Amino acid sequence: MRSALRLLLVAIGSCAYAGLAVLGWGGFRSFFSHPAFVALVVVLLALSVVASFAGGNLSAGVREARGNRWVIPVFVIIGFLNAYLPAYTDRRDLWTIDGDTIRWVGVALFAAGGALRIWPVFVLGERFSSLVAIQPRHTL
Repeated sequence: MRSALRLLLVAIGSCAYAGLAVLGWGGFRSFFSHPAFVALVVVLLALSVVASFAGGNLSAGVREARGNRWVIPVFVIIGFLNAYLPAYTDRRDLWTIDGDTIRWVGVALFAAGGALRIWPVFVLGERFSSLVAIQPRHTL
């Protein structure tokens, strides 16, 4: 996939993810009045820019294990819930612990988790595939 198209798709996905969090919190102004939320969006955008240059592919390869494709819609649903529900429950004070301290811990965990997710894509480059498949020139 070309870099410009990849960057565009990553930007759209990141904006949609942040938009769901803003919607869950109840609005743009109230969301961005919290420093931890601003930091979270900055980390999201930074990880998104880095991810757009990470490489990887979506090729079905020589032979794909199609039996695992059911996880794709499940991960999409989990992603939408993960974007919306934490902000919504925090705004409603449901399932919350200690407010700002936990928000900053969440920002740190989000940054660390994002870095750990992107690192193997950089290491594997074009050999990284989101689909479980035998790629051309794969060796064990």
